[in-house]
Parts: sequence; structure tokens; C-alpha cells
Amino acid sequence: MAIILNIETSTKNCSVSIAQNGKILAIKELNNGNYSHAEVLHPFIEDVLREANILKLKINAIAVSKGPGSYTGLRIGVSAAKGLCFALNIPLISIDTLTSLSCAVDIEEGVIIPMLDARRMEVYAAVFDKKNQQIKTTTAQIINENSFTEYLKKNKVYFIGDGAQKCKEIITHKNAFFIDDKFPSSKEMAKLSFEKYKKNDIEDVAYFEPFYLKDFIVIPEKKKKPTF
Repeated sequence: MAIILNIETSTKNCSVSIAQNGKILAIKELNNGNYSHAEVLHPFIEDVLREANILKLKINAIAVSKGPGSYTGLRIGVSAAKGLCFALNIPLISIDTLTSLSCAVDIEEGVIIPMLDARRMEVYAAVFDKKNQQIKTTTAQIINENSFTEYLKKNKVYFIGDGAQKCKEIITHKNAFFIDDKFPSSKEMAKLSFEKYKKNDIEDVAYFEPFYLKDFIVIPEKKKKPTF
């Protein structure tokens, strides 16, 4: 029996679940359009443990969404996961964010392209088949009318995630279907983290870092002119 706490903070959806053998016992989420993870993450952890009637000492592993996604969101989630792993002396499991997001939709044919909003017309995206097996690695790319044409010519393509919204007016192929009301969630993480746990596919807690995909850019504040 494996009890795993799943933490997802890569987007504006702050999501925490506790699962036993891959089945959700309790879940808590908030997606209010803001990054409120710093305020709600730890209360959510306490809430799901209380609802499932599970003590922290009974947790077998912590799973965290590793990215890509929001720099700040990922840092908050990974820091919390590491702290719990150190305190409880249990393993850390990382879950690829886009793999988890792809599991939020079931299809009978075609491919799934989960995408997260980056900036301007850029998204983080990967391609998965109908069995949620990744067939194209995660990349940051600028969307234009020719994006993903190699898949659209052959299959139905299901674009999912908050990055799909910005593609609707640009990718107009008849095989393009948009599901933009889905966010990465700890719900989909539960099964994935259990599979990794069974394989002992874990991270080095001391050295694990989120998958940012590209460098975080800090825009320096403009210097104010002195006033006399």
C-alpha cells in the first residue's frame, strides 16, 4: 500500500491531493486567476490529510509537478515537497507537468497537445498519443499558422491547457479541437506518481530542481530620476 501526497503548483491552479495506490482520497484546489500558492498550499496539505484521516507519518512519498510552468509557482511547490521529504525521511517523486495535463482528456483517435501559456504568442508544449505516451519532447515555441501542421494533416489534434486559448484564432485547421478549461491538477498526478513509486523512480531530494525549460527573465526596475 502506498500513500502519496501530490502537489501541483506549476500554473495558477494550486492543487493538492492525497492518494492511496493511485486512487484519490481527498483533493483541494484553487484557481482564482491569481498565484496564491504561497498562502494556500500548506493549508491545503493539512486539509487533505485531515479529510482523508491520514497522519503525515503515514505518507510514503511526496510527488511534485516538476514543470514546465511558472517559475515562482514551481519554486513554491518544490520547496514545500522537499521540506516534507526531509522532515519525514521519505522519497520525492517528480511528475512532468505536460504529461499530467495530457491525462486530463480521453480520446479514441488522434493526438493530444497539452500547452501552457508562456508569454506573448509563446507556449510550452509537447505531443502525446491517445494512450498518453509522449511522441514529441517538450519545447517552448512561438505559435503561428503553421504550428503542428505535421499532426493536423493526419489526425484530429486536441489542444488542451491555458496555452490553447491563444491558438484558437491562429490555428484554424478542421482537425484542431481546443479544450482550454483544463489546468494541470494533482488529480491526474495520482496515478502517475503511484506508477513511479512502484518502480522506485525517485529524485535526489538535495539536488532536484524544477524543469524551467528556459531561463527566468528578471526585468530590472527603471531607476527613478532624482528629485531636487
